[in-house]
Amino acid sequence: MKRERPSALSSFNRMINVAKGKQIVVFLDYDGTLSPIVSDPECAFMSDQVYDFVKLDGVYYSGSHGMDTIGPAQKNNNYDKNYQQRSFDNEGREFIVFQPAQDFLPAVKKMLTEVKERTQNIPGVAIEDNRFCLSVHYRHVKDEDYGRLEEQVNLMLADHADFHLTRGKKVLEIRPSIKWNKGDALKYLLETLGFHDSGDVFPIYIGDDKTDEDAFKVLRERGEGYPIIVSSAPRDTVALYSLHNPSEVQLFLTRLSKWGSDNAATTHRQ
Repeated sequence: MKRERPSALSSFNRMINVAKGKQIVVFLDYDGTLSPIVSDPECAFMSDQVYDFVKLDGVYYSGSHGMDTIGPAQKNNNYDKNYQQRSFDNEGREFIVFQPAQDFLPAVKKMLTEVKERTQNIPGVAIEDNRFCLSVHYRHVKDEDYGRLEEQVNLMLADHADFHLTRGKKVLEIRPSIKWNKGDALKYLLETLGFHDSGDVFPIYIGDDKTDEDAFKVLRERGEGYPIIVSSAPRDTVALYSLHNPSEVQLFLTRLSKWGSDNAATTHRQ
């Protein structure tokens, strides 16, 4: 329903009172959430303050709509072990790389070459290789050229039945046709972290894109936690709260971090 959601900043104290005594787990989108949306996706960078926040210990990363996830070191027996590979970071810490669309990699590489060839004569097109999916950005494509762009993408997809097209903010996304989205990735991480059936955890998911709605729905179905939409205008969403832009996301995360530090200090003194 398209109506303004309450601000997560002005509602912060009321929101956080519900989470008292629970472990807060935060899930964040990137473009449009941690960094502003820019004309060139390669130039989407976080502010220094947000960068300092997300490089804390205990941070896990998930890309390609959750099809490329770096998670905790233990394998999740509810998911195919063939897609869970053990690895180590530069400091020797162990983690699991979970890639449920691994079988589609050769086809994605082939399609990357093909979509570049098909769109090379359409000015303004930018192709982003997200490894397990492809993003065709058309923010700089003239309106009169958009129909030709969409036609070329659809013609290519006609030869790749295992893929489908989704739409985001000025972007066409070519994705493997598997039952996997950001909501599934959220469930996977909660389970792997040991929080799936726990009443002691309080998840918060912040995102700005249509694809984040799948994660919002998971939290609504779970009956606890806060889905927060990042948008400067009212939108159709199942999110409960809103933030207007990445600057407000930064303010919210700063307040949340400070609350966590103050709460831990109070608990320690007791």
